[in-house]
Amino acid sequence: MNSRRYKVRIPDLDYYLENINCQFACPVHTNSGGYVRAIAEGDLEKAYTLARAPNPFPYVCGRVCGHPCESACRRGEFDQPLAIRALKRTATDHHNIKLGHGPKPSSIQVKKEKVAVIGAGPAGLSAAHDLARLGYQVTIFEASSVAGGMMYLGIPEYRLPREIIKMEVEEILSLGVELKLNTLLGERFFLGDLKNEGYRAIFIAIGAHKSKELKIEGAELDGVLRGVEFLLNVNLGYKVYLGEKVLIIGGGNVALDVARSALRRVESLKGLSEEEIKAALEITQTALQQVIQIREQGIEGMEVAMDVARSALRLGVKEVHMVCLESKAEMPAHDWEIEEAIREGVTLHTSLGPKRILGKEGKVKGLETIRVASVFDSQGKFNPTFIEGTESIMGADSIVLAIGQAPDLSFLKENDNVQITSKGTILIETETLATTAPGIFAGGDVAFGPRLLIDAIADGKKAARSIDEYLKAGAGGRLQRGIMVPVDEIYEDFDKVKRQEPPTIPLDRRMGIDEVELGFPLEVAKKEGERCLKCHLNTIFDSEKCILCGGCVDVCPFYCLKMVRIGEIEGEEDLTELVEARYGTPLDRFQKGTEELKLLEEGTAMIKDETLCIRCGLCVEYCPTDAITLEALQMEEVE
Repeated sequence: MNSRRYKVRIPDLDYYLENINCQFACPVHTNSGGYVRAIAEGDLEKAYTLARAPNPFPYVCGRVCGHPCESACRRGEFDQPLAIRALKRTATDHHNIKLGHGPKPSSIQVKKEKVAVIGAGPAGLSAAHDLARLGYQVTIFEASSVAGGMMYLGIPEYRLPREIIKMEVEEILSLGVELKLNTLLGERFFLGDLKNEGYRAIFIAIGAHKSKELKIEGAELDGVLRGVEFLLNVNLGYKVYLGEKVLIIGGGNVALDVARSALRRVESLKGLSEEEIKAALEITQTALQQVIQIREQGIEGMEVAMDVARSALRLGVKEVHMVCLESKAEMPAHDWEIEEAIREGVTLHTSLGPKRILGKEGKVKGLETIRVASVFDSQGKFNPTFIEGTESIMGADSIVLAIGQAPDLSFLKENDNVQITSKGTILIETETLATTAPGIFAGGDVAFGPRLLIDAIADGKKAARSIDEYLKAGAGGRLQRGIMVPVDEIYEDFDKVKRQEPPTIPLDRRMGIDEVELGFPLEVAKKEGERCLKCHLNTIFDSEKCILCGGCVDVCPFYCLKMVRIGEIEGEEDLTELVEARYGTPLDRFQKGTEELKLLEEGTAMIKDETLCIRCGLCVEYCPTDAITLEALQMEEVE
C-alpha cells in the first residue's frame, strides 16, 4: 500500500480567483494586478479605469488605503511586495480628469423608490454612489458641516489633501445624490421620521466618532483631550491649545495621527487673538519681502522664503511623546506609520501603562506610568498586567487619550427594533448588512467597529446590492463568469528588480498641511510595476499533448511542478469523479495499488504548488509538444 499522499484541488473559477492574492484580499476586489501591469506598459488611462471600476475613491485610496493587497502580494514571499497603493496614486496622478472622474452609466432609469443614507463617510458615500447608478433616489444625511466622514475629519491633511476628498464626493453627488449637511440623526430627525417621509430603505453608516474613555484618576482635568475629538477640531481648522509638551496615550493609528498632527499643529485665523493675528501677518509680510528680494536667485531661494511664509500660522509644540501598553512589535498601528512618526520626532515609550494623570489647580501637569508585564493573557485576550514598584512620572502640558473609538447609538429608540451587540455596535447579518429591523441596513464602523477605509467602502457597495435586492423582492442582479485568454507577456528580468519606495518631502519641511508622501516619478512607477508576478496568468496543461517527458519539472527554477502517480493524490469529491471519468476506475483502487491492476501504476498526475510559481514561462518555452500554455483569467458580466 502506498502511504504517500498529496492533497490536491481541481482548478475551477474560485481556484483561479484565489490565486490572484492581491485582488482576492481587496475588500472591493480591485484588479490591482491589472492596473499595476498597465502602468508598467505605460497605459496610464487603462490603469486608472481598472483602479476606479469597483471603487469610487481611487484618489483617496491611492494615498491612505491600508492596502491589504500588499500584505497578500505573493512577491513578498520572494523579496518584498509591490507598492500597490502607491501605484494606484500613480494612476490617479496621471489621469486626465477631462475624460471624467469615473465611468458614467450610459443611462440611468430613475426608480420611484427613495433610499436614505445616514452618514457621508466612505461607507455611506459608496452606498449612495452605487444606489444612484442603479436609479434610486438617494439622500445622504450628514451631521457634520462637511462630507467625507473620517476621511475628512479623522485623517490629517498632510496625509490626504482636502481637495482630493471634495473632488471624489462631488463626482458622487453629480449622479443625482442629494446631500443634507448639519443634519444630526437623533436631534433633527429619527429613523421613524424617514419611514414616514417615504424612504423605503435606510442605510446607517455613521461611523465611530466617539472616543473611548480611560477611567483613571485625573481624566477630568483641564488639558486632557480625546483623540477623535482632537482630530475633528484640527481637521475643521479650530485652534487647540496643547502647550510645549504633549503626551498621547495609545498605540493605534489614531494615536499616531494625533501625535504627528501635534507636531505640525496648524493654527488658522479662526480662534486666534488680535495679537496672534498681528504677529502672524508681520512674519508673513517679512517673508513676502524676502521672496521679492531673492526672486532672481532661482527656485531654491524662493522655497526657503515661502517656507517662512507658510510657517507663519503654524504654532508647533516642542515635544510629542506616545505612551502605549504594547511593545513596539505588538502595537496595532501600521509599521510604516510608526517609523514615520519616529523619524518626524515623536518619542515612543512602549510597554508602559497609564496609572493616573497628575494635575495642579485643575490643570494637567503630568502622567504617572507603570511598566507592563504582559498585554495579552495565555489565551491571547487583551488583559494587561503590570509590575508593581515600577511607577515613574512624565511631565506634560496636555494629554490626549487615543485608546479607541466607538459609535454613538443614542439616536436609537425602542420602537426602531434595531438591536445592539454587546460591543456597542449595531447587530447585522454579515452577508447582507441587514439589521433586525426590516428595510434598515448598517455597515462600516457602526456595525463592525473601526476598520480599514477600504472595508468601509466595501460595506457601502454591499449595502447597495442588498438594498437593491430588498426593494426588488430578491430579484438577482448581473452575474460574472471567468474566461481564459492565451497570452505571452513576460517582462525580462522582472524577478531581479528591487522594490521602489515612493518619495517623501524632507523632514525639515514637514510642517502644517504639506503632503508628506509624493507620487512616484513615472519611470520609477513603471519599474515597480514590472515586478508584478502576474498571478492572473495560469499554466494550462493539455493532457492529450503531454508525453510525460518531465522537461517542465526539470526546468522550473522554483520546483513548483511535480509528476506523481494517481495513487499518491487525494482531494474532494470532484477529484474522485474526474479520475473515474478519465480512467474508468475509482480513485481508491489507485490508492490501494493492487497487483492485479497493473494499469493503475501507469496513471500519472501533474501537480503544481501555486505558492512557488513566479509565472516565468520557462515551462511553456521548454515543452516540446506545446502541451503547456500561459492563459490569463478575465472576468465578464453575463445577464
